[in-house]
Amino acid sequence: MTIRITWLRAILTLVLLGAAGMLFAWSGVMNLAASSGHWKITDWFLHWAMRSSVRTHAAFTSPDDPADARGLVSAAGHFANSCAVCHGAPGVKPSPVMQAATPPAPDLAVNAKEWTDKQLFWILQHGVKYTGMPAWGVQDRPDEVRRMVAFVRRLPGMTPAQYKALVGEANPAAPLAQCAGCHGSDGRGRNAPDMPILGGQSQEALLAALQGYASGTRSSAVMQQVAMRMTPAEMRDAARAYAAMPGLGATPSGDAAAARIFEEGLPAIQLPACASCHAPGKPYPVLAGQRASYIAQRLRHWRGDDTVVDARKSHATMPVIARRIPEEMIDPLARYLAGR
Repeated sequence: MTIRITWLRAILTLVLLGAAGMLFAWSGVMNLAASSGHWKITDWFLHWAMRSSVRTHAAFTSPDDPADARGLVSAAGHFANSCAVCHGAPGVKPSPVMQAATPPAPDLAVNAKEWTDKQLFWILQHGVKYTGMPAWGVQDRPDEVRRMVAFVRRLPGMTPAQYKALVGEANPAAPLAQCAGCHGSDGRGRNAPDMPILGGQSQEALLAALQGYASGTRSSAVMQQVAMRMTPAEMRDAARAYAAMPGLGATPSGDAAAARIFEEGLPAIQLPACASCHAPGKPYPVLAGQRASYIAQRLRHWRGDDTVVDARKSHATMPVIARRIPEEMIDPLARYLAGR
């Protein structure tokens, strides 16, 4: 006796199988407890699918320059603040609670060797489904992701002493404890190229920045993680303390063309003068004496990859202005503002 396989029978079989699967899931018989772990075949399949997905998407979407080793201090600070609890760090064990997840977070001192820089960038920016690996806190700061790629790449060979030196030794009981690890207790950013000088900055600008990061209206996964934990009183105290420190305020000097941009702008291309907003007494951040590498980095980030920015949106003014600064003038302008 032969059974004819018709389209109707095939569809009916698929529907019955689907219904059986839904009934099994509804029954609650399947054990989804993290303590039960995965079957070996499940673990293999999920990791195989994940590696295939990362390889494909990273090849087509990750930037060609996925790592920036000039920003290890900010990356190390964010890693210590957000990542080490799951992954551990040189000389620091991961939390046993986080390691009880299914699957547990890998040891990056070993795991990082298995990925290219482009693949690390994609994982850090987008995260991985069905694991505890989240996406980067904001999607418009690839500069932060690049710095973290460079930091993670160094973890396999990093000693506990090197990690401790990058993270800093802020005293938890000291004033500015939440800030000093990266920005230094003197407000000079530990002389790191990716850290701004906060000493001497406008108190109003510092407080507005912290409030913006905490609310999410200013974009930075690194700073949001810190600011959202600060109370309004702690924000005011930190802004007051750093504003009272020496640091910013040096007289801009150097390139004549850069001086013209600062003082007069370039009316022919609708570039306003920097001084119209950033001169002393203005309600905007102080730039005179700021670290040149930081200014140049921020200007290049604001230029971005898009050709159009809606200036009516909040915090879109600087991207519009940055795109009007000639590329060859970014570094001279940054050095001029720094006073050297």
